[in-house]
Amino acid sequence: MSTTTAPTSAEHKQAGTPGTDPKGASRRRGENSLLGSLASHGILVVASLIALFPIAWLVYLSLGPDKDDYLHPGGIWEKMSFENYSYVLTETNFFDWLKSSLAVSLGTTVIGVIIAATTGYAVSRMRFPGYKKFMWVLLVTQMFPIAVLIVPMYQLLSELQLIDTYFGLILVYCSTAVPYCAWLLKGYFDTIPFEIDEAGRVDGLTPFGTFFRLILPLAKPGLAVAAFYSFITAFGEVAFASTFMLSDTKYTFAVGLQSFISEHDAQRNLMAATAVLVAIPVSAFFYLVQKNLVTGLTAGGTKG
Repeated sequence: MSTTTAPTSAEHKQAGTPGTDPKGASRRRGENSLLGSLASHGILVVASLIALFPIAWLVYLSLGPDKDDYLHPGGIWEKMSFENYSYVLTETNFFDWLKSSLAVSLGTTVIGVIIAATTGYAVSRMRFPGYKKFMWVLLVTQMFPIAVLIVPMYQLLSELQLIDTYFGLILVYCSTAVPYCAWLLKGYFDTIPFEIDEAGRVDGLTPFGTFFRLILPLAKPGLAVAAFYSFITAFGEVAFASTFMLSDTKYTFAVGLQSFISEHDAQRNLMAATAVLVAIPVSAFFYLVQKNLVTGLTAGGTKG
């Protein structure tokens, strides 16, 4: 009489079931991940080319010496030169435009971020009457188009004798940048634990001391996003700058570009060269804040 024993589950695992190949399965999984990686990298490459093409095309057109070269871009390659850049730097008010743009943009950034940071912190930490409605009032100010705001703002600046002044234009840009930045920073301050404020008070810090010495260092990513938004808003705006700045030497870059277009002529080659030069300060500012930019964009929206 003979007895047989059924194979255990461990033996099944060791021997493996017929028709299966663990190594083949792992290879198939590896192949799928490789295909997915190639697909994602391919999409990123295509997206990068789409994003960079307008910039490369602008640089290419800026090397054409004639104002009508943009109509025949194929001929630029044979006669490309830096004459447009030389003309813009020596024969125009480029450096006056640079001074005006930096003064207005940096002034808007500093003043706007300070006001937005204190506003966002106050609404985030203090429960004064109407604090929720106050934030909504800030949001309502963004609903009015520029065409509606230009006339009353012009009258206000005229009465204050701030027409054709940098400070007047900075105040106008702050009215646009502060509401958005206040909402952004309020959301970021909400992510910072309230216990940090309590610890500062236990150590004897005043509310302002707690804000400047403890909260602001932790809010650098959010401040970077607010600063970048304020800078870009002031640097590229056209309507307010062309209305409130009357002197040619006080034009910003966005308004100075319009000087290359007249009723019967358009020097597009000089516009392209100026646009490339304009992008340099913005790129430099982006490089300074890019370390904290992504962190601030994601963290500010985690808690409302």
